[in-house]
Amino acid sequence: MRGVRPVPRDDDERLGALFDAHAAPVWRYVVSLTGDRAGADDVVQETLLRAWRNPRILAQEPSTMRAWMITVARHLVIDEARSARRRHEHPVADLPEHARDDDTDALFEQILIEEALSTLSPDHRAAVVTTYFGGRSVAQAAVELDIPEGTVKSRLHYGLRAMRLALQERGVTR
Repeated sequence: MRGVRPVPRDDDERLGALFDAHAAPVWRYVVSLTGDRAGADDVVQETLLRAWRNPRILAQEPSTMRAWMITVARHLVIDEARSARRRHEHPVADLPEHARDDDTDALFEQILIEEALSTLSPDHRAAVVTTYFGGRSVAQAAVELDIPEGTVKSRLHYGLRAMRLALQERGVTR
């Protein structure tokens, strides 16, 4: 084959020595991290291949070389754990039929309204809550609050105006 050079015999021996010296400890380390014996074989193979391709590492002391290999193996395990294949993510063509609405927006709106209502005077707040949130007419609110209908209308007008300002201060309305 063109472009592929045969591995010299002494390289075969050095590769065998590299495997004999480091494969078992690296494999045990990877198994201790993952618990996956078959996957550990792949990580060890890739680690040894990276060491073999790095002449600076091959020239190091055996203890330094082992530390480098352990680090490379750890990074390979982390990369595999982060990959989509490991997380079993599979794209789907169709979305699930029953999507549930998120109640977060409604909760935030409720909090903003409660804060705006808390800025009103007690009389204005009672008129707004009774009519708008209580679902009562002006006449019904007047009876319930024991005040004239004109007063209910006035308190509604000024209460809603104050609420609009409070909401504007919170960036809700224009």
